Amino acid sequence: MNTTPRRRTDHRSEETERLGLADLLPPPPVPGLGPDRELLLREALLRKAALAEPSGRVTTRASRPRRRLVRVIVPAVACTLAVCGVVAANLTDTPGRGTTAVTGGGTPRTPEATQLLDRIALAAAEKKQPAVRSGQFVYVESKVAYAGQSAAGGPITMPPVHTRQVWLSADGSRPGLLREAGRPDTPLGADAPVYTLDGPGATPRPSSLGKEGPSIDDPTYEYVASLPTDPDALLKLIRDETRGQGQDPDQRAFTAIGDLLAETWAPPQVSSALYKAAAKIPGVTVIHAAADATGREGVAVARTAHGRQTQWIFDRTTYAFLGERSVLTEAGDAGPAGTVVGTSAVLTKAAVGRAGVTPAPTTT
Repeated sequence: MNTTPRRRTDHRSEETERLGLADLLPPPPVPGLGPDRELLLREALLRKAALAEPSGRVTTRASRPRRRLVRVIVPAVACTLAVCGVVAANLTDTPGRGTTAVTGGGTPRTPEATQLLDRIALAAAEKKQPAVRSGQFVYVESKVAYAGQSAAGGPITMPPVHTRQVWLSADGSRPGLLREAGRPDTPLGADAPVYTLDGPGATPRPSSLGKEGPSIDDPTYEYVASLPTDPDALLKLIRDETRGQGQDPDQRAFTAIGDLLAETWAPPQVSSALYKAAAKIPGVTVIHAAADATGREGVAVARTAHGRQTQWIFDRTTYAFLGERSVLTEAGDAGPAGTVVGTSAVLTKAAVGRAGVTPAPTTT
């Protein structure tokens, strides 16, 4: 049996030799960090530094911005273009990542609504649409139902959903036409008697033909096409032209934009600007499930004011405007909260040569 003791290794000399050899090798490459990963690491370091601050100083930790940041980064690989608009909205919408800017007082708009409207605006800007020539008519076909209430008050009654067709002169030079199931045709515009529509679904009211030109309340296609495409300038114009019409200025602007979306046919860049302008209105929120007058389900952008919520419904995939919905948010004589008092579904928008002509269906 071999009784020679096993030789002990000199660990110190081996370690010295290993370090010496390591000095002769080039430094290992350091993988670069993507901007999203770098931002996450930077926030982690800032949170760690905040925790290390003296106990006498109070720091606030907000988890909402962190969750929102992750939600933006995850789909970046699959849909870079769409997410870029979302990231810009997150950063420009808030002075600090833990707060939401409020313009002109009122309820703050939610980051989710801003993000959704940015995606809708991007889809609208990329939509192919034929130009409407001067002398043509914009044709809009919808399915609608709007509740009525007797002069004495009491619960409202909802009529059945029916077809509504509108022909509007592109340049305002010729009378338009309103056709609704169960009612006689109503001329709109230049020939006496003159009737005016106060909004989608409104009953035409007699009016005198004034010399005023088109406006936000009484638009022509050419007027809508001339609107500014800068969202701030557009929102200011809408606020200026709807001043003094009751309600609050934010709701007036939201309602006016909804009317333009429902029964006009704006060029893509103007449509995009309208959605971006709506994103700047305080109190705008998201309804994750809503249906238009034909039952098409989608996601809605909504605003609540004076006991009523107005919803703009969009296709979940294409972000096309489907229609509107109006719901009571407070119980009253008209009915309990949740009562639907108006619904619509836009089926066709097209340019035609004269009023009364029905075009081949063109889905909006």
